[in-house]
Amino acid sequence: MITARSHCPPDACARFATERGTILIVVLWVSLGLVTVTLLFGHAMMLSFRAADNTLANTQAAQAVEAGVRYAEYLLANLETPGELPSEDTYPREYVPVGEGAFWFLSRSGETGTQRQRVFALNDECAKLNLNTATLEMLEALPNMTAEFAASIIDWRDEDEEPQENGAESQYYGFLDPPYRCKNAPFESVEELRWVAHATYSILYGEDANRNGLLDDNENDGDASWPPDDQDGLLDEGIIEYVTVYSREPNTDDEGSARININSGQEELTSLLQETFGDQRAQEITGRLAGNQDLGSVLEFFIRSGLTADEFSQIDDQLTASEDDPAEGLIDVNTASAVVLACLPGMDEQKADTLVAHRRSSVTDFASLAWVAEVLEEDVAFEVGPYLTARTYQVCADVVGVGRLGRGYSRSQVIIDVSGEAPQIVYRKDLSGSGWSLGGDTMQQLAQMRQSSR
Repeated sequence: MITARSHCPPDACARFATERGTILIVVLWVSLGLVTVTLLFGHAMMLSFRAADNTLANTQAAQAVEAGVRYAEYLLANLETPGELPSEDTYPREYVPVGEGAFWFLSRSGETGTQRQRVFALNDECAKLNLNTATLEMLEALPNMTAEFAASIIDWRDEDEEPQENGAESQYYGFLDPPYRCKNAPFESVEELRWVAHATYSILYGEDANRNGLLDDNENDGDASWPPDDQDGLLDEGIIEYVTVYSREPNTDDEGSARININSGQEELTSLLQETFGDQRAQEITGRLAGNQDLGSVLEFFIRSGLTADEFSQIDDQLTASEDDPAEGLIDVNTASAVVLACLPGMDEQKADTLVAHRRSSVTDFASLAWVAEVLEEDVAFEVGPYLTARTYQVCADVVGVGRLGRGYSRSQVIIDVSGEAPQIVYRKDLSGSGWSLGGDTMQQLAQMRQSSR
């Protein structure tokens, strides 16, 4: 049986094969294009997702900082004793969760050399030298300070145009580019120091680029990264952490009543002693004070009066040796570092170290200045007494925040004044750009947290 077969001319078959090959190639190219577009679109979406995730983490970090600031205000609004920092064991200070984020209250250990450690707490702003009241000698005693810069600070805040020795007034600033005038008025913020003649990064910040009071890796690597450092394993500090413009104490007691001046309010003082200790004891105290009508400080009053520490703690909040209201620049001896205490009249490094060591090792009641008399010689206590207080009314909250899974980063430093009816923020600065401040150990802990969540 013969079957008919279709017959295709050779040239037609060739064209047909060519057409099919062309179509296949076009389809492959189209498919490749679609795949490429899909991959690009997917990559773009992934980048958008990561950007959104990073934005979310940073927003959470910023909100964690805001939560920390509000919490600090709450703590200070509910102090049991006005003028005292809240005890560190009464509030969370480290990795405080806020939704998916968390915050820390970053503090300073007060140690020097290799003994530094990471500390979390609210900071006492009254533990620093006040730029508007510190003497030239006190400023010159700060670490890394120069005589020229110290004198220029005095010239910047005084009212005249007569330069101190080594100082600078408007004539000096007039030759700068651009020129400007000397302020000749009190400092309004610590940041003004950057405008003062002879200010340098090294004097202001030392090697502590991220301002956390600790030696980080980039601050101990020589010229490998910012900041410049001597790679000696020790943190060379600038003065920025030891000065303030906000320390001031109302000259009123806890009830808001004016304090009794120990030099000019003799009748009120006698009445207070009689009401508190009785007539006989009051007579003993006033007898000891007879002939001492020019007492330099409440601490000198305590030493000369013969009061016991317990007795003194009952009345010290009602006494003053100053007519100023508020009294500016007093140093809180209960929290000040040895570096700051060593700058005060009559003090040196050894005496300051002794004070701090006693403060840390003793179970003495630090509610008043009485404990200082146990440590310092009488003449030294008389000399340094006018510069000391046992209270603080300005608190610094250095709040660091992170977002979800430890991502994102934010940091703000706020100073809260509690001398009025309610806490008030008087200063705020964003320190997020100064770099990671929680150290490598915290970074590793957050990284482990991210790993465990996968």
